[in-house]
Amino acid sequence: MFSTAFLDLPPLAGAAGTVRLPGSKSISNRVLLLAALASGTTTIHDLLDSDDTRVMLDALRALGCGVVRDAADTTDATDAAGGSTLRVTGLGGQLKPGGALLALFLGNAGTAMRPLTAALSLLGGEFELSGVPRMHERPIGDLVDALTQLGCRIDYLGNPGYPPLRIHPVPHGELMLDTPIRVRGDVSSQFLTALLLALPLAAAGDIVIEVVGELISKPYIEITLNLLARFGIQVRRDGWERFTIPAGSSYSSPGDIHVEADASSASYFIALGAIATGVLGKNGIRIEGVGADSIQGDIRFIDAARQMGALVDSGPNWLEIRRGAWPLKAIDLDANHIPDAAMTLAVMALYADGPTTLRNIASWRVKETDRIDAMANELRKLGAAVEAGPDFIRVHPLAQAGWRPASIRTYDDHRVAMCFSLAAFNPAGVPVRMLDPHCVAKTFPDYFETLFSVAEAAEVPVICIDGPTASGKGTLAAEVARLLGYHYLDSGSLYRVTGLAMRRAGLTAETQHEAQIAAMAAALPLQFTEGKVLLAGEDVSEDIRTEAAGMDASRVSTLPAVRAALLALQQRFRELPGLVADGRDMGTVIFPDATLKVFLTASAAQRAERRHKQLISKGISTTLDSLRSDLEARDARDSSRSVAPLKPAQDARHLDNSQLSIEQSIDQVLDWWQEIQPFKPA
Repeated sequence: MFSTAFLDLPPLAGAAGTVRLPGSKSISNRVLLLAALASGTTTIHDLLDSDDTRVMLDALRALGCGVVRDAADTTDATDAAGGSTLRVTGLGGQLKPGGALLALFLGNAGTAMRPLTAALSLLGGEFELSGVPRMHERPIGDLVDALTQLGCRIDYLGNPGYPPLRIHPVPHGELMLDTPIRVRGDVSSQFLTALLLALPLAAAGDIVIEVVGELISKPYIEITLNLLARFGIQVRRDGWERFTIPAGSSYSSPGDIHVEADASSASYFIALGAIATGVLGKNGIRIEGVGADSIQGDIRFIDAARQMGALVDSGPNWLEIRRGAWPLKAIDLDANHIPDAAMTLAVMALYADGPTTLRNIASWRVKETDRIDAMANELRKLGAAVEAGPDFIRVHPLAQAGWRPASIRTYDDHRVAMCFSLAAFNPAGVPVRMLDPHCVAKTFPDYFETLFSVAEAAEVPVICIDGPTASGKGTLAAEVARLLGYHYLDSGSLYRVTGLAMRRAGLTAETQHEAQIAAMAAALPLQFTEGKVLLAGEDVSEDIRTEAAGMDASRVSTLPAVRAALLALQQRFRELPGLVADGRDMGTVIFPDATLKVFLTASAAQRAERRHKQLISKGISTTLDSLRSDLEARDARDSSRSVAPLKPAQDARHLDNSQLSIEQSIDQVLDWWQEIQPFKPA
């Protein structure tokens, strides 16, 4: 997951391969609440691990539900959310007696705020529900009005009609259940879902819900009814206007339940298959975890994709999508039935043969952000002509010359970020910058990693930071990589790890062992993560920093076959979204076409002083004079070697950090990086 301020997507040339999607948010949070209200224990498989499910889990734990990860039997809520299988022990429809006021923070999760508002109003406790500022702008008044018809007592703690809320206990005997409960259906289907999920708590007699106005997002109600049936609640439905919860209804755990992969998240990869050409002899995108027979309404996105020209095949729990008609065909679509997935069509429209119109999408305006305005604003940044109204958006396609590089504001909305990632496949070859990429954590924390696993870039950007020993290049490179969300290559560690592997294998850096050492070097199972160097999963960070390891590294670096093997290994680190590499020959030999090359220097005296402080802090006794002499000797040796000598690339930018702090050095490199980017301020 990327937690950087922004993420630059280089021009993406094609995509092919297989992706497995996370669990459905809509199903996950419904199942969690139903499991909490039921008696007994429900084992939930393939639960989504995301911000929205975590706030729901936190709330359920606070209410007294048992939530444990099945495999490890842990009771840590965050850790539990990270497991694919959870066991939830429910409340049996009753809170534990004697509870004080309970404050629950629900982030920006409408699938938690609305159903919990209804359920907690009927459970009999005292609660305060709040969220992030945007949640306090998302309407809940129609649901509160429906609950107050019943006799529930709910106060607004801010603006009337919006969270935060204070919920007061009301005995079931005081509830007015003998007349139909009326709720609007034209703002959000979550209001009806909330009532359907919660009202079995009070079903002493039949409870009737009447929908006022046209019900939007009907497929989401289908999900709710399907899951209620799994938990023993058989709701009778008269069209989409009247729903009856039978007298005596009670939640019954199904024991085990599996969460389908998220069909809304599938829309980005369905679109990707329709847009992208294949790579390396492969063609198309295969999606595993959800099929055309999904209970989720957003799976009908495949119909819209087919209308636009995509070739879609499906089977049990899988989809395969290939590029068909090109350019894509423009469509005019009533998207009321796929409100979340339809956002993806707005970006697909950029690749169409005419204007695409999406209608009946007023619900976009009350989601995580005003999605009609957000999509229109960001599409225009890319160069598109866009028309928008209260409940529609019309997007005109872009000719190759019309595309512009853009910094995409994501509005803390996961779907905005994921939709606009598809713009990186534009035919003009311009990059796209995603601001606040972390917002995808709401439903798909590893979205960008999943995208990069199947995408191929025309050119992966590389920043090279070369310099002499103890110049601080490793610290600088690692921090620049972290801030950009790029991969990091500590090339010096490769030689040190090779030397360590050589020593452990009982070999020496002699000609007779050169081929064996080179073979080991070519296949090093190496990872750089969280400041550690891992060899086959073993942390060898300290082992390779000894003086002996340094000497071994120096010896193996003189073997031509080893250098050739490590050259290929280093080049394999060049992966999306980009790479920051430090060493002595990164910009001259390994990545001569790097986007930015920096040659970092400092005086031998300054470097000796830095190294002296490092060694003293580790309890290693040494002198400044000996360190300085050693550094000067290594500089001379590195600069004069016949293969890949230490020297700046001709197009490198020189940075003398003798008098600079590490923060100042980082700022300078990032400033240089920004100078060569085409993005205008967001």
